[in-house]
Amino acid sequence: MVPFFHIRHYPLLMRLLPLLAFTGMSARLAAAPPAEALSGGAGTTFNAGHDAFTMPLSTLSRQHRREFVVGNSFFKDNWVAAPATPANRDGLGPLFHARSCSSCHVNDGRGAPPAEGQIMTGLLLRLSVPGKEGPVPDPVYGGQLAVRALPGMAPEAEVVVKWTVSEVILAGGEKVNLRRPEFTIAKWHYGDPAPGLMIGPRLAPGVYGGGLLEAVSEAELARSTDPEDKNGDGISGRLNQVWDDARKAKAPGRFGWKANQPTLRQQAAEAFNGDIGITTAEHPEENFTSAQAAVLSAAPGGGHPEADKLVMDRMESYLRSLAVPARRRMDDPAVKLGESLFRGLNCAGCHLPVMMTGNEYPLEELRHQTIRPYTDLLLHDMGPDLADGRPDGEATGSEWRTAPLWGIGLNGAVNGNVFFLHDGRARNFSEAILWHGGEAAASREAFIKLDAENRSALIAFLDSL
Repeated sequence: MVPFFHIRHYPLLMRLLPLLAFTGMSARLAAAPPAEALSGGAGTTFNAGHDAFTMPLSTLSRQHRREFVVGNSFFKDNWVAAPATPANRDGLGPLFHARSCSSCHVNDGRGAPPAEGQIMTGLLLRLSVPGKEGPVPDPVYGGQLAVRALPGMAPEAEVVVKWTVSEVILAGGEKVNLRRPEFTIAKWHYGDPAPGLMIGPRLAPGVYGGGLLEAVSEAELARSTDPEDKNGDGISGRLNQVWDDARKAKAPGRFGWKANQPTLRQQAAEAFNGDIGITTAEHPEENFTSAQAAVLSAAPGGGHPEADKLVMDRMESYLRSLAVPARRRMDDPAVKLGESLFRGLNCAGCHLPVMMTGNEYPLEELRHQTIRPYTDLLLHDMGPDLADGRPDGEATGSEWRTAPLWGIGLNGAVNGNVFFLHDGRARNFSEAILWHGGEAAASREAFIKLDAENRSALIAFLDSL
């Protein structure tokens, strides 16, 4: 749903209220929300239900809204094996993780980790092996494991997941069980991988608000970096410099759990290829390696590229145009206390509350916006408990991009679950906080020492975002 009127109309509405009072209409007009509620700037959505993450920016022009609708279809519809009608939906596989973007990013929100005995969908495994100048894709299985394949063909491997549990005791005696996934390969279908294989699980994150994060200038991102911790707060965020295919040069990473992607378009092209087996101009080769070619090269394919420029343009428009839901319950005393604690525990040292978008972004509706993503988009060392040991770009095996927190309180309403962190191990806010280490260890220890009332208030604040 799109609101009947938008924030930009409030000045006019306030002037009209006296004229409308005698009709009773003034009672039906909402008061202007506080600026702090507009998490995604002027285009913030006030939908807080099942579709909260799927809404377009309320400020979109008519043309951009049409592009959004088309891109939405490419994001949600299943791709099928070639040949098929229509041709712009075929080319699936031969190896793939899922049939559509929305299979993993359910309702544009988060995926879910697999239960024991379940084939993965909302979570995938990245692969790499040691190289002369850093990690490289495995020569047999590439950079990502495919757990599905077209009929008559074998997926790359069969994966077994088991969950181990440990206990943490909080102040006052409350006990919290923390779980950790362990992934093992039960069977490789195309031979053994190279020695030293590194495996990194990645939960599908929410994709809403991506355009706003892309619209933040590089100068704005750099303002928060402190790689040498010169201010002495124990936090030393830095940018992950990654290869930008369009620029043909390195650029700051913004997207992905280790900020390994610089742009939404590049991220979408790599997901098409690695997740669904769809070729694009950016990735014109099918998603199997030369070591697998003897078995898979005869697989049917669609046109080349299978997702043409129009598909990629509309997909990019869609990802740029997804709105962010507004904050809720800001007058709740517990929420106010929780916000104060969030700052007092220095959670805001990484989860930066406010950013500004630049004035040169291609989508004009996203220019010059004050946004509240609760991220700095920087890499931080989160300690050994969260480390996957797999470097990515300039990110080490224990560094992770600060996850945005906007909309986080609506995960249950949208996705029916509240799985957090890069592998979905956390099942609620408390568990997510208790896994923080490294640069966030002091904040975690301070959370453990809070009494039950203050811990509850901090959780209430996170739930309001």
